[in-house]
Amino acid sequence: MTAGTPIGTPLPGNRWDLLDEQWPEQPPSVSVIVAHYRQPEQLARTLAALRVQDHPADRMQIIVADDGSPEPPAVPDGVDVVRHDDRGFRLAAVRNLGAAAARGDVLVFLDADTAPEPAFVRELTRLPALAPDCVTVGRRRHADLSGVDPSRLADEAARRALPEPDWLAAEYRRTHDLLHADDRSYRHVIGAVIACSRMLFDATGGFDETFTTYGGEDWEWTYRAWLRGGLLAHVPTAVAWHDGPDAAGRDEGAVARRNAETIRLSDLIPVAGSAGRGLRPSRTDIAVVAPPDASDGQRFLALDSAIAALGPAAGRAAVLPGDSEPDAAFDRVRVVVELLRPVRIEADADVLTAALARIDGEGLGELTLRSPDGEPLVRMTSTRARARCERWGRDDLFPTASVTTAAMRVVTDEPDLAAYLGGWG
Repeated sequence: MTAGTPIGTPLPGNRWDLLDEQWPEQPPSVSVIVAHYRQPEQLARTLAALRVQDHPADRMQIIVADDGSPEPPAVPDGVDVVRHDDRGFRLAAVRNLGAAAARGDVLVFLDADTAPEPAFVRELTRLPALAPDCVTVGRRRHADLSGVDPSRLADEAARRALPEPDWLAAEYRRTHDLLHADDRSYRHVIGAVIACSRMLFDATGGFDETFTTYGGEDWEWTYRAWLRGGLLAHVPTAVAWHDGPDAAGRDEGAVARRNAETIRLSDLIPVAGSAGRGLRPSRTDIAVVAPPDASDGQRFLALDSAIAALGPAAGRAAVLPGDSEPDAAFDRVRVVVELLRPVRIEADADVLTAALARIDGEGLGELTLRSPDGEPLVRMTSTRARARCERWGRDDLFPTASVTTAAMRVVTDEPDLAAYLGGWG
């Protein structure tokens, strides 16, 4: 491997199952970051549960990241505490604060009200330790944990179990524990029970600290991790117990709260099914790159006809600036469409929408559209695939494809744009 290549196994697609039954040669160094705010009893239970993990204690750092509780949290010897001032709900920021203090190669994020069973850390960190592109989510169960002995958590909590969210369990079954993840599988990653490598966390830039209300910061982070080459895996053997019911069952304002979260995420996650259907998100899903060595007229025609040919996805597409670094509007780009030649795409052609469907459906890293004589005209690239291939210095982690089309032609002369736009040329 080249210098600077990460240590571990590069995996194709989302194929974490290629590591089934494999374990690291030695347990990874792990930092468990426990987010806390004014929950002393629940925090004490979670810390006690962490003390009886079957992961070696000398390979596990425990950090309590306190979101400005009025009284500093009381913790046993050997537990690190980081705090910031109370300026309202800042879960994303306090998780980043904990991550900044972490020394482990693998980061585990827990909430203070979510106590892990003894195998939780070992099971959840296996994949990120073997393949640092992996993001794992455990199984968060629910129970009334008052009076539960942390050393007998699994048995006592199970006797008090509350319903798990049916939609989440159904999705894990459908996707075989996220083995068949797609661009919207971020919705099935619960921030209270996740793990990832330090490398991947740094590649994402951490949680978005502009999230200052309950919910959404974990999904937004997971989507960025996905775009940066992450693999998603649900680990049902990594069980942690949340004290009380799921958020949807806690109060009558759950629907309004979910709506506020959905509105926020629709702007930050511009993929179909998450972005609005008519309202244009501030982030770009598909970036279109102008052809090189084209006149202004050829450039306009190529870009305009390409974006129009994206069909329903056109509202989430934008032209990638070519003369400067892309701004924040382009930090969620999922697919880059490079126009290799000045082309005009037929107005009624579905060649680009079909190509996008193949990239999504087949997990392609790259698809090239060629003229009938074999000339490359358009190259479509998955940013997720590009990020992982660049990280490992590999070009074989995602399949590629090539399609011949007669639905676009190279423009070699100066086009009449008025005729093009008016529909008579």
